[in-house]
Amino acid sequence: MSLVVALLGAECTGKSSLTQALGERLRDLPAATVPEHLRDWCLAHGRTPRQHEQAHIAAEQQRQIDAAAAQAPVVIADTTALMTALYSEHYFADRSLMPAALQRHRAVSLTLLCDPDGIAWQADGWLRDGEATRHRTHRALQDLLLAQGLPHEPLRGTLDQRVAQAEAWIRDRLRRDLPV
Repeated sequence: MSLVVALLGAECTGKSSLTQALGERLRDLPAATVPEHLRDWCLAHGRTPRQHEQAHIAAEQQRQIDAAAAQAPVVIADTTALMTALYSEHYFADRSLMPAALQRHRAVSLTLLCDPDGIAWQADGWLRDGEATRHRTHRALQDLLLAQGLPHEPLRGTLDQRVAQAEAWIRDRLRRDLPV
């Protein structure tokens, strides 16, 4: 059974950079990394998804996590279907993806929540909405995790500080949960 680490957070909170850095730092385990499928989808299609495309994006994110977990003892996932469900709710007032996303997220071993403070917001063309949306999304995500009783650990500070925090959480979790 793999240790699946979910990096959650609003846009521009360092998840992708953190995923790459952790993949390098945890090579000794070895760790597999799973990129954010939504970003790849948007770049491939040249637009953001429509409501009817959200379920496929969430399912593909989960499929990629599952595939990595079948191959590696540690998986670092740059988001989960939970973020797609939250965005679907935000942009389309569609809660239909949330029950399955919550159920699947409960199987995650460790959730690390990337705080927007400490990472400067950067424009990324049509892929990002802005600083205000970033903070609203963070609050909504934090409220969701708390309301659903989903344990999570905050990641704060600079990217280097977040990498060190995340590595410490992951290695501690491995020491506690997996036989040596």
